[in-house]
Amino acid sequence: MTATLSPAGTTAAVIVTHQRVELLRASLNQVVSQTHPVDWVIVVDNGNQDAVAALVKDMAGKRGVYVPSKTNLGGAGGFALGFLKALALGADAIWCADDDGRPADDGVLKELYRVAHKHQLHEVSPAVCNIDAPQLLAFPLRQGLTWRRRMDELEGDFLPGIASLFNGALIAADAMAIIGVPDYRLFIRGDEVEYHRRLANSGLKFGTALTTSYLHPDGSDEFKPILGGKMHTQYPEGEFKRFFTYRNRGYLLWQRGMRKLLPQEFARFGWFFLVQRHDPKGFMQWLKLHNRGRTEDFRRP
Repeated sequence: MTATLSPAGTTAAVIVTHQRVELLRASLNQVVSQTHPVDWVIVVDNGNQDAVAALVKDMAGKRGVYVPSKTNLGGAGGFALGFLKALALGADAIWCADDDGRPADDGVLKELYRVAHKHQLHEVSPAVCNIDAPQLLAFPLRQGLTWRRRMDELEGDFLPGIASLFNGALIAADAMAIIGVPDYRLFIRGDEVEYHRRLANSGLKFGTALTTSYLHPDGSDEFKPILGGKMHTQYPEGEFKRFFTYRNRGYLLWQRGMRKLLPQEFARFGWFFLVQRHDPKGFMQWLKLHNRGRTEDFRRP
């Protein structure tokens, strides 16, 4: 039987960074100050910067594990490398973080373990809140059939079966033997959703603790309301982000456990581009990228 998260086990924090030293400093400051012990602080540096190596040594001391990469592995590859390093060190659990977000306070990890122990979970995530306005969610969160954008709109103290996996998530090492590590081919965008898909299909127990939070820059602007706010469609700013978002979603939606969402996917993006934006060229570009993902064409622009 796969072991659930235990506060008695060891914990490795894994942070992926790329040329954002000062933002990383704020993240590290909260991670190393947790009241629950963090045994290793693993920083995967996609920018291979001496300044990052020095920062890790200064802030994490002997707990710091600096992993430089001369290749930008993206978020997916960076977390894959960091997770494998944590497993190689013998960590019982891996706690995820990034360079532009941070735990809301020094008790986040302790609370995650409390909730995990109470519900016998293999993975638990905090709520992900807007770093500039913590009463708001950084990304819309669906509870039942309703999309929530504020913490005070959420009901209860635990949300089963839903998790934000790279923003403060705590994952049992034994669970990774079943769900693996993130897919490097996705690079950025969709890697977290694909990992969530594996977790949901695994039969492992997971969810979100609504009693603690992880602070992250607001990402809700990417999610454009359609049909009077009853549904949302993702439209990132910039062609680079849209390329990976739509190509990777095309791959993701054709995987086991996700294909039931395909009719909704075509309806949402068709409505958004053709009806709401009057942008047939945008729809054709979305369809082209979707098909690249569907055929597993992972060449980069």
